[in-house]
Amino acid sequence: MTNFQKPGNSPGILHESGNKSRDSTPCFLSADSLQSLQLIPQEITASIERLLRARSRQQAWNAPKAVITPPDNRYMMATLAAADDPPFLAVKALVLNPDNPQQGLPSINSLVTLLDSRSGLPLAVIDGNWITAVRTAGLSAVAAKRLARTDACVAAFIGCGIQAHSHLQAFAALFPLSSVRAYARGPSRDRFCQYAENMGLTAMACQTAEAAIRGADLIVTSVTLSPQLVPFLDAHWLEPGAFVTMTDLAAPWLKDSMPMLDRIIVDDLEQEASMPVPLVDPALVCGDLTGLMIDTALVRQNASERIAFVFRGLALGDLAVAGLAYQRACERVPDESAE
Repeated sequence: MTNFQKPGNSPGILHESGNKSRDSTPCFLSADSLQSLQLIPQEITASIERLLRARSRQQAWNAPKAVITPPDNRYMMATLAAADDPPFLAVKALVLNPDNPQQGLPSINSLVTLLDSRSGLPLAVIDGNWITAVRTAGLSAVAAKRLARTDACVAAFIGCGIQAHSHLQAFAALFPLSSVRAYARGPSRDRFCQYAENMGLTAMACQTAEAAIRGADLIVTSVTLSPQLVPFLDAHWLEPGAFVTMTDLAAPWLKDSMPMLDRIIVDDLEQEASMPVPLVDPALVCGDLTGLMIDTALVRQNASERIAFVFRGLALGDLAVAGLAYQRACERVPDESAE
């Protein structure tokens, strides 16, 4: 990341209207604004890796999630992360409401607030849905670089929504993908296959999850969470050498099949220890993303290991992507002092 000035001294802050300001009024970055920045997967992954390394040196900080679960099946969550270089602090607030689709709304909606981590001045309010999709795939990419086989070419997707699309972009930038298998209920499966074909990949719409997973090198599960979800994915279907990233809290996976995995990495051991219900049996967990960055003993050791990355989401990832997006947006605003 490049050096970044405080808002009062910066060459201009981008507002959604396109206006610039030298005061401390935060800018707003919508999903369309963020998409127009054209951040590529390699930049996003590098930004997350940089903050993970900073965390290992006590130069970046990540708080465990705060969660509220009302009795009507809503899920409310807040995350907090901060760094000194660049001097940013990010807070994300998120609400998952299973009833939203009935109102024509996404089931998850969120917002990220970005502050200067030294002065506390507000910098930006950012669409959290875009940040979440991009940073989740970025976290998976950080893990996959170290835990998947470098020659992985067949990817399977169980669930074909936003996360499937963002993960396909991220993994296509990392691995020599040639074909994609997809399983989901409803029209999202066929739309995803068309998306993959538009990227030049061979795409197969599978009738069962097992058919998609067997023989795949990379597996991404992003099954929509709901109280009615019954686990239906079996780790015994994974081929030797497979890497699976579980963006759905491992909820659709049969728990008694998880010991089939040779290695399980979570996003954050501290966060996981604070949660009332673990993602998986803690005895199966080998380490987390920060450890993976600095401990070679945690990376893939041979071509036959079956490895999973199971995660809730890491606030440091939100910070990495939000900060990168804000910097890129400000770089696109001409310096008024030069006029």
